[in-house]
Amino acid sequence: MGQTLTKIAETLRDASKKVQLIYAFNATGKTRLSREFRKLIDPKIEEQDDGRRPKVLYYNAFTEDLFYWDNDLDGDINRKLRIQPNAFTKSAFEDLGLDFNVITVFQQYTQRNLMPHFNQEYMINGKDGKEVTIPAFSEVTFSLERGTDTSTGNLKISKGEESNFIWSIFYCLLDQVISTRNILEVEDRETDQFNDLKYIFIDDPVSSLDENHLIQLAVDIAVLIRRSDNTNGLKFIITTHSPLFFNVLYNELKKPASYMLKRFDDETFELEKTDGDSNKSFSYHLYLKKTLEEAIEADKIERYHFTLLRNLYEKTSNFLGYEKWSDLLPGDQKLYLQRIINFTSHSSLSNEVIAELTSPEKQTVKLLLEHLSKNYKYYQKEAQNA
Repeated sequence: MGQTLTKIAETLRDASKKVQLIYAFNATGKTRLSREFRKLIDPKIEEQDDGRRPKVLYYNAFTEDLFYWDNDLDGDINRKLRIQPNAFTKSAFEDLGLDFNVITVFQQYTQRNLMPHFNQEYMINGKDGKEVTIPAFSEVTFSLERGTDTSTGNLKISKGEESNFIWSIFYCLLDQVISTRNILEVEDRETDQFNDLKYIFIDDPVSSLDENHLIQLAVDIAVLIRRSDNTNGLKFIITTHSPLFFNVLYNELKKPASYMLKRFDDETFELEKTDGDSNKSFSYHLYLKKTLEEAIEADKIERYHFTLLRNLYEKTSNFLGYEKWSDLLPGDQKLYLQRIINFTSHSSLSNEVIAELTSPEKQTVKLLLEHLSKNYKYYQKEAQNA
């Protein structure tokens, strides 16, 4: 029987493990879980005490929403990334002066000559003619440094680079949190703003990284977490949709508590514990197969199951060394079935199709899954060991 995200947040709160690692498909509810967890641990109240210190530091889609572009549509020159200040950015820039650390980390994940420039405080004339103060660290511009006097001007960086920049701020802040909390004598700490912090919740910081940088990021997070002393009281919860990120973190963190988050049709959820060596080389393809089998058994096959089926064929063909995933399809119907899968998994008419499949389409999903299971020995062996 499924649970609410609030109940699952309570389970995560009550766990004794220092690190809890959760895998889930995209759109399962990871970001909502991070919000439920924050509300459970550190609910907002109408009258906040100025001296109030956060109990949860979290990175999720809402963190990225603090940053938005001003593209200078009139002049098309002065493009800048604006920062909506909150406690997170205030701590990083105003209180701890992490701007140079952020630049260093950002360039490690992108390119060495891509330079962020934070603004200093300045004044502008507002719409009513009155002067308006633009606070320091509320804007960032980017340029390519060429080692000459020429300038590229203000660049608009890609969405992936933007995500890396935001993650770099969080990473540097987290590094500072751990360094501070590892000092056990409270009066000896550089700042008291992390004294009440209990949890770090990181939701999917990997959406736009290639595999090399993805591994680097996972290793960097693991290094930070290992550096966090068990006696400082901090606990970490990390969610991801990336099997590679999950694998690297699991191996680097030496067997953290690990789970699979599932969402059911009635909008309830399950947090399934995943034990054993499967976490070291996360059997994503087995999870796909299990999901398809459960949908077939319950006669709840929907259009997105064609996408899962194609993903399963791609992973199996890659492992076995086939040139194309479609090489694994039944020979006498290969072209027809390939077109069926491509059409249903990449349909450009998604707004005009319904999720429910026809009976022949459901039979196609069943036939293709059975064909893969029965005809490829590597796949059968893995399935028996699941």
